[in-house]
Amino acid sequence: MRPPYLLLDIDGILIPFPDADGSTPATHARYDVVPTGRSADDPVTIWLNPAHGPMLMDVISTGLVTPVWCTSWRQDATTLIGPLLDLPPLPHVDLPRPQITTSHPNGYLWKRDHVDAWLGDAPAVWIDDDFTSLDHSWAAERTARGAATLLIQPDPRAGLQAEHLAEARAWAGRLLAVRTAAPAAPSETEAA
Repeated sequence: MRPPYLLLDIDGILIPFPDADGSTPATHARYDVVPTGRSADDPVTIWLNPAHGPMLMDVISTGLVTPVWCTSWRQDATTLIGPLLDLPPLPHVDLPRPQITTSHPNGYLWKRDHVDAWLGDAPAVWIDDDFTSLDHSWAAERTARGAATLLIQPDPRAGLQAEHLAEARAWAGRLLAVRTAAPAAPSETEAA
């Protein structure tokens, strides 16, 4: 029985959006990184909270979830962001580079159709800052068909907080308890 996926976004989650005055949380440190396709003399400045690495590892090390990057950073999440937080290499959902001007071209998060296909019927907790009511309806529909789905939506200016990971961990723990408590189907010899 595979643990549910923990799908992690980066922008607005690990990298907060600046306030109107351009400030970022005091908990975050500045880094300059060079994403795939950019030259070394044109880095991108990001802010990361060094505490996020240990917080994520506390959840990952329980074995209750299988962490996967779900971000437009794609493979750069593993090669650039993860190492700055002392995270091990994590797989990523191979999202396309959409030609869109809004993150909700169909009224819901552009990643959702790709995530839905990638997940199949696997349970998942997805942490992203950009869900709409249609995404929450999708999660409820997946859950109703037996693919437990929890969406956690941090404030993009504050980013990931300890309570978000506590919610993910508690949800995954309850899901495991329900799955292990479910009676097993009788074997053919028991049914005979």
